[in-house]
Amino acid sequence: MKKWIEVNGTILRYELSGSGDEALVLIHHMGAALDSWDEVIPSVTQGRRVLRYDMRGMGLSEKVRGKVQMDTMASDLAALLDALGITGPVSFAGVALGVGIAMRFAARYPQRAQALVALSPALNMTPERQVPMLKFADEMESKGMRPLVDGMLSRSYPTELRSNTERFNTLRAQMLANDPGSFAALFRMLVDLDMQKDFAHVTCPTLVIAGTYDHLRAPSAIEAVARSLPNANFKMLETGHAQQSQTPELVAAAINGHLEDVKTGRFQKMSIQKVGA
Repeated sequence: MKKWIEVNGTILRYELSGSGDEALVLIHHMGAALDSWDEVIPSVTQGRRVLRYDMRGMGLSEKVRGKVQMDTMASDLAALLDALGITGPVSFAGVALGVGIAMRFAARYPQRAQALVALSPALNMTPERQVPMLKFADEMESKGMRPLVDGMLSRSYPTELRSNTERFNTLRAQMLANDPGSFAALFRMLVDLDMQKDFAHVTCPTLVIAGTYDHLRAPSAIEAVARSLPNANFKMLETGHAQQSQTPELVAAAINGHLEDVKTGRFQKMSIQKVGA
C-alpha cells in the first residue's frame, strides 16, 4: 500500500512491501516515480523488504522551488529509513539521479550500505553541457512539460525499445505529469552535481550497469564510473536510460544476481559482462 510520510521537512510518498531479514531500496530516475518499478517488484521481493519512494520534487511527493542539494536528497532517504525502523545495512538499486542519491547516502553512512546496483548513473555533467542544460531548465519552467517531453524521451527511450507501447506510454505519462518548476529545480541540481569526491567512500559491492541504447549516458562513461569506484564491477544490458521501465526483467535479474553474489561471497571486483535481452 502506498502511503505518505513527513520526514526531513518534506512529504514523501512511499511503499514498503515484501518481508524478510534483507532490505532493498529502489530509487527512480528524474521524471519518473516509484510506480516505474512496478514490473520489477514481483521478482525482487522474495525474502526481502523492498522500499520504493517518490524522491523529493517528483511523483506525488512534495514539490520543490529554488535550489535543492544532493545532501538534502540523501538526508531524505536517511530520514525515511529511520522513520520506518530500517536501521540495519540495506541494499540499493538506483537509476540515473537515483544512483547519485544512493551513492551520497553510501558515502555518508558506509555502515548502512550493504550493496548497490547503479543503473545508468547520472553523477556529473560535462562543462560543455552545463550552459545548454541550464537554458533547458529555464525553458521547462516557462513552457511546461508537454513541449519538451518527447524530445527528452527520444534520447532516454529510443525507438528500439518501444515495441511494448504500454511501458512507453506509462513512462511518458509519468513525465508529462511532473511539476515543471520542481523538475527544473532538480535539473539545475544535476547541472551543478559532481560526485567524484564520493567515489572513494562508496565501498559497498557495487554493480554498475550501462544500457546499449542509452543516448544520455554512453556505456564508456558508465564503465569509467565502475573503474573509479573501489569495489565495483560493470555490466552492459540491451536497454536504454530508464532501465527499470524499459526492461524490467533484465533489471530484476541483475539486482537479484548481484545481491546473491554479495550474500554468498561470489562478488568479484571489476569484471566486464555483456548480457542481451
